[in-house]
Amino acid sequence: MGKVVVVQHAACETLGTIADALEDARLEAAYVRAFAGEPIPTHLDEAVGLILMGGPMGVYEQDRYLFLVEEMRLIERALDQAKPILGVCLGSQLLAATLGARVVRGPQKEIGWFPITLTEAARADALFAGAPSSFVAYHWHGDVFDCPSGAVSLARSALTECQAFRYGTNAYGLLFHLEVTEPLIADMVRTFAGELREAGLSGEEILRQAERYVPDLKRIGQTVFRAWVRFLQT
Repeated sequence: MGKVVVVQHAACETLGTIADALEDARLEAAYVRAFAGEPIPTHLDEAVGLILMGGPMGVYEQDRYLFLVEEMRLIERALDQAKPILGVCLGSQLLAATLGARVVRGPQKEIGWFPITLTEAARADALFAGAPSSFVAYHWHGDVFDCPSGAVSLARSALTECQAFRYGTNAYGLLFHLEVTEPLIADMVRTFAGELREAGLSGEEILRQAERYVPDLKRIGQTVFRAWVRFLQT
């Protein structure tokens, strides 16, 4: 059974529906719980790919979260070895930063349900060719990034110009959350309730909207994540 290293930055931010795609392909998710002090691997010799999940810290907080430096070194090794990479939210920011892109605080936090529009390039992309040209996705981020040099921008939102990108053939960064389930969202709302209060947002409203949007998001995620998993099988 092939192994995929999964770096987790918060207990509540799990693989979600990505896990289904891995299980269907008989791939093992080898979690590295960086938030709990588990060491970042120094290599990926025994892994077929790398997944980087979301979290509350910022790429620029490396003095506070020393594992971010080690994680970016691991991303460099994955890129050098052409191992498939999937970065979600913070994971996409770490991938972008490793590729030399600027990661900064956005003008305002994007939390909740907002439309995503795919770029023209996404229509021919291995992951997004089968996705609708626009859909409502789940968001929880305050930081944004420039599309890395040499990368292909795949999606945008009203507030964020680069919501997804591809570098090379198999390294992907998704700032929005395509992997969420209703229980996962409920866990995030509980865990980060203070951030919601500071932003003047309602967790109850986010959960109510989840009932409407999660079913479509699951279908889109199934298409996208299964396509990415194919890179792990070649």
